[in-house]
Amino acid sequence: MTEATIDPAVPARPQPVSLGQAFGVWLRIALLSFGGPAGQIAVMHRILVNEKRWIGEQRFLHALNYCMLLPSPEAQQLATYIGWLMHRTIGGIVAGVLFILPGAAAILMLSWIYVLYGRVGIVSGLLFGLKAAVLAVVVEAVVRIGRRALTTVPARVLAVAAFVLIFFLGAPFPLIVFGAGLVGWWSGRRGQAAFRGGGHGASRGGTLADADTLLGEELPAHARPTRRQTLLTAAIWLVLWLTPVAGLLIALGPDNVFSRIATFFSTLAMVTFGGAYAVLAHVAQQAVGQYGWLRPAEMLDGLGMAETTPGPLIMVLQFVGFLGAYRDPAGLSPLLAGTLGGLLATWVTFVPCFLWIFLGAPFIERLRGNAAVAGALSAITAGVVGVVLNLAVWFALHTLFRQTEPVRLGPIRFDAPVLDSMDPWAMLLAGTAIAAIFFLRASVLLTLAGAAGAGVALHLSGIIA
Repeated sequence: MTEATIDPAVPARPQPVSLGQAFGVWLRIALLSFGGPAGQIAVMHRILVNEKRWIGEQRFLHALNYCMLLPSPEAQQLATYIGWLMHRTIGGIVAGVLFILPGAAAILMLSWIYVLYGRVGIVSGLLFGLKAAVLAVVVEAVVRIGRRALTTVPARVLAVAAFVLIFFLGAPFPLIVFGAGLVGWWSGRRGQAAFRGGGHGASRGGTLADADTLLGEELPAHARPTRRQTLLTAAIWLVLWLTPVAGLLIALGPDNVFSRIATFFSTLAMVTFGGAYAVLAHVAQQAVGQYGWLRPAEMLDGLGMAETTPGPLIMVLQFVGFLGAYRDPAGLSPLLAGTLGGLLATWVTFVPCFLWIFLGAPFIERLRGNAAVAGALSAITAGVVGVVLNLAVWFALHTLFRQTEPVRLGPIRFDAPVLDSMDPWAMLLAGTAIAAIFFLRASVLLTLAGAAGAGVALHLSGIIA
């Protein structure tokens, strides 16, 4: 087949979909978005690229590369970006808000259970099973994203280098992003094809080209920003973000728990590069050590909730805000104060995400044809594959083993599993989930449901606590 030949196996370009039709798809993605950013991006890719053919491989990776550069959760911002591409600002809001809602509702419900009843056994069993299945989802995500992003030897080398830097040397995520982007920019500027995602033209080799998708290769009209539109967008989202913060500071003073929640999590929204894991140590230090909102073990319980419920892992911040306000209710009932504190933390964490997308996406779309920028963004994705692999290894260590121990060999530092602490039931559930996804082609939802049911059964039988 020549380059100009269209593969007859590729179906006709999909017809436009309404916002109402898209709503159902975004809700489905939100309900399946388990497993942190790797699993969530994999779910979006499977549905939006492979199944619906709304967006092509190259455009999907271009949007993902931009979202990787931003603070706050990249998966939620990617959903917002693609929703904006399809149905303007309202489409971005629908996609972004739906991505958050199931997780926010689940964390709020679990927070109520947590403070009222403690660690309920059945809930612990359910979370045990889900955590093992989530490991399978993350492993599949690493394989899926890596297969599409690491199409050249330099990209693979960059991914390995990123993994070594972050896992063995503890290199900060922003440094890896900056270094990968610089390498890709230099390569693209020299006209080299060392870093490239999908291709233009006809779909082939299992890769869906932009031209064969609903969005196509065209630049949408709303991606042609004017100065007035840019300033108006910035003003609207800054007001939505900062008005509650300023109002609380003025009405309650800076020492009130709600004011502290608003200012602390607003600051985090600007510096949370690398996702929840990258900022967990800082959050724990401040929330546990300085403010006394929760204890270290409770911080880990909150992360466990976020890991095993749909939505971004950064949703753990809602649990932190909930406990902070619950224990310092400022004249309100503790449950009401906790609910308001959790929702406030969620608001100031996620509203900035919409600001970054609606302000920057029009310019990023216009730069899709720029070789240097495209090279930089593709190299960043290659580097991030290594970072996601690091998260998968971290998750496996803490899912399959009850204990880890630090290893120090000069500049090399990493956590190694204590082999005697291996959890055979977690290993069995995770292995079964991996087999279900990779060999039986079971859906993510079915795999998660089966693992959750197995976890509850293990608890009821007395095998696990």
